[in-house]
Amino acid sequence: MSPAAGGKRDPYDYPRDWEADVVLSDGGTVHLRPVVPSDADGLVALHGRLSDRTRYFRYFGAYPRIPPRDLERFSTVDHHDRVAFVALLGDDVVAVGRYERLDQGPSAEVAFVVDDKHQGRGLGSILLEHLAAAASECGLRRFVAEVLSENAAMVRVFRDAGYQVSRAIEEGVLHLEFDIDPTEESLAVARSREQAAEARSVHNLLHPGTVAVIGASADPTKVGHVAFANLLAADFAGAVYPVNPEHRSVRGVRAYPSVLDIPDPVDLALVAVPAEAVEAVLDACLAKGVKTLVIVSGGFAESGPLGLHAELRLVGEARAHGMRVVGPNALGVLNTAKDVRLNATLAPRLPKRGRTGFFCQSGALGTAILADAGSRGLGLSTFVSAGNRADVSGNDLLQYWETDPDTDLVLLYLESFGNPRKFARLARRLARSKPIVAVKSGRHAVRPQLAATSAEVDEASVQALFEQAGVVRVESLAQLFDTALVFAHQPLPAGPRIGIVGNSSAIGLLAADTARAEGLRLAFDPVDIGPQAGPDEFATAVREALDSPDTDALIAVFAPPVAIPGAAYARALREAVSEMKQSKPIVSTFLAAEGVPHELAVLSDDGVPTRGSIPSYSSPERAVNALARVVRYAAWRQRPQGTLVRPSGLHVEQAQEIVRELVPEDGSSTLLSDDDVVRLLSCYGVDVVPFRVAASESKAVAAAAELGYPVTLKAVDERLRGRPDFAGVRLDLVSEESVRVAYRDLCAVSGDEDVYVQQMAPKGLSCAIGLQDDPSFGTLVSFGLSGLVSTLLGDRAYRAVPLTDVDAATLIREPRTSPLLTGYRGDEPADLAALQDMVLRVAALAEDNPEVRSLTLDPILASPDGAFVANARLVVGAPPTRPDTGPRRLRHITPVDS
Repeated sequence: MSPAAGGKRDPYDYPRDWEADVVLSDGGTVHLRPVVPSDADGLVALHGRLSDRTRYFRYFGAYPRIPPRDLERFSTVDHHDRVAFVALLGDDVVAVGRYERLDQGPSAEVAFVVDDKHQGRGLGSILLEHLAAAASECGLRRFVAEVLSENAAMVRVFRDAGYQVSRAIEEGVLHLEFDIDPTEESLAVARSREQAAEARSVHNLLHPGTVAVIGASADPTKVGHVAFANLLAADFAGAVYPVNPEHRSVRGVRAYPSVLDIPDPVDLALVAVPAEAVEAVLDACLAKGVKTLVIVSGGFAESGPLGLHAELRLVGEARAHGMRVVGPNALGVLNTAKDVRLNATLAPRLPKRGRTGFFCQSGALGTAILADAGSRGLGLSTFVSAGNRADVSGNDLLQYWETDPDTDLVLLYLESFGNPRKFARLARRLARSKPIVAVKSGRHAVRPQLAATSAEVDEASVQALFEQAGVVRVESLAQLFDTALVFAHQPLPAGPRIGIVGNSSAIGLLAADTARAEGLRLAFDPVDIGPQAGPDEFATAVREALDSPDTDALIAVFAPPVAIPGAAYARALREAVSEMKQSKPIVSTFLAAEGVPHELAVLSDDGVPTRGSIPSYSSPERAVNALARVVRYAAWRQRPQGTLVRPSGLHVEQAQEIVRELVPEDGSSTLLSDDDVVRLLSCYGVDVVPFRVAASESKAVAAAAELGYPVTLKAVDERLRGRPDFAGVRLDLVSEESVRVAYRDLCAVSGDEDVYVQQMAPKGLSCAIGLQDDPSFGTLVSFGLSGLVSTLLGDRAYRAVPLTDVDAATLIREPRTSPLLTGYRGDEPADLAALQDMVLRVAALAEDNPEVRSLTLDPILASPDGAFVANARLVVGAPPTRPDTGPRRLRHITPVDS
């Protein structure tokens, strides 16, 4: 919804998408929305709480009370030329930011005031971001501010925002001016603050000093009993308080009738009461000031519409009062750190301590996952099972793990993405320093709101999209753990050259065949020491293979001989590798074990397999497949990352005005007219070859003369133009008579008197660039050659927005038919730079205008002289509910999310 262009407006009628829940620098939350007249009492109360110093800084004087005339002006705005946001914590207004347009021009004066109690939490920078976004939407381009020179905190808000700020000082007052269009620096500042704030909110969740178990029960069959017992069994480092109104104690620990009766502050409340009682529990927790809620209770969104409604109301209330929520229907959270030892889950045992973080969306699978991790010898740092993922999501955990010193590896079990664009952005950044391995289930399901704009993406392309973000995608939990063991215990390989050593030629050949199928290179033929060789001979062969400069990684395949126990060979392998202190990864097939058997383990002080331990697999195929995923990830890390590129000559503001004009008021999707498509594409420097629509033979002749011969005639009906016999197109027409004949032929074929008359583009290979939605990655840019063969083979490459220059370059070279563009069989190469530039322009269009739901440029004629768009189709509609654009905000919760 866009505000009206000036004029009178109902002061209650503000754009609803301006509302937002935001995370502050200390990990707490507030609710942000435009001010309305009924906020007057809240503004007066805020003013009454301000210190004399804060009032002086804001109003340049004492200003002890707000006069009625000023109060009306502060609380009644038009949401266009005069805009104000209030930050709400519960029912209290804790901060206000506002701007007022100057002289009906493109500049506005901006100012803020923050409750003294909440200063230093980042509210000023949050308000500035949201005000700047609203101002841009209302046609403003510049902010000015008058700040007392001694008001260092407010000066810092403007100085550190990443804008180019000009300063002038007169009589102790700083005059600041800056353009509000986002810059690379301002975006980087916002993303850095987002990461720090969301990471802090998760840190608060995983490092509580006190935990209340609401619904703690003395009945061993009750969930509340299990949750409380698990906290005690883990020897939690903080204080645990059972809440049970019917018992004085639970398991010998004094119980409290309500969380409000607990004498100390409560950091984390673990809620294990029936769904119908959770609302009352929430009210008590809000009154107590609990920071985080972990709800293991079911009966919410997963149970139907009524449960969904209760869940949305629950999360909205919690966020508005500064609280984050895990769940509902969650298994819980845990932290194995020595100084925490938190098991706030329904799983019976705290896992062994390790350096792997695990996010699981499924509560039902959580217990099995934790048990499997333990049996495989994989220690965990932290674990979060988010259940319905009503608030805290996998993206929050990615933010936390990026800077968590106790986590080196991230594992994800995902059923859906709350904000796919943000996931791709965060994953790409995190994966540069820490591997991410993900199981993505339900990948063939498409959300209803994407059905009209989502096309099926083949599995190879899905894999490429994950690899673009640096995510190692696996098909099952078994593969997840297979791969995690290599990452957790072994170094990354320098390349794809694999050595194979074993005592069975058959197993060695099986490993070699699998390696070739996975795209690995054999450094040498598999080494077979024979079934009679002893442990020392085996260790010697391993040392020689690792010493070889041709080897980047090693696979030890082993079939236990009858005479000597396999454990002796395993110990010899571990000792040989340990003595060499080498940096090449090793996987093995020992003892039919899945994980790290004791004989291959290097143990930490508390008896957990750690770096240097050698993973073992029950088959050589699984060993090779796990290693191959690690090799591909290492290659991704070594490749140039590229830089996000914005081509020159983009007219973003003009494009956004066009889009707002064309999106139907009801948000439905609509196919744009040819003229509107041309208008919008031209804002991004994508020109369509000139054309006219002719409704008669004489008009077709006139259009051809106007455009200049040669011309092309096309039927308006695209289904005809796509026929194998090209019955809907007449090419290279060079005379008036040929146009007349072609016009009559096309009308006869199509039954329509309208035809396209188009200037003939330079001859070239027909290519296609497209935009479409994907439930895993948001907006995708696609590229491939046009034609039935490419379509039937699915020969199209995909990349997720935003694109780097490396992404664009590899995209146009990835289809199997792409050699045709580079001079295959001696033809003159097409202008690949022009295609790459066009890809980047299309990506910029998608990034700036989430209302663009799909786009097809087909055909694009790629020639040595450039790339020429001969036809374009574009659909606009309401933007996705969770774009990764604009000022910082928490994911908006809608029924679709669940």
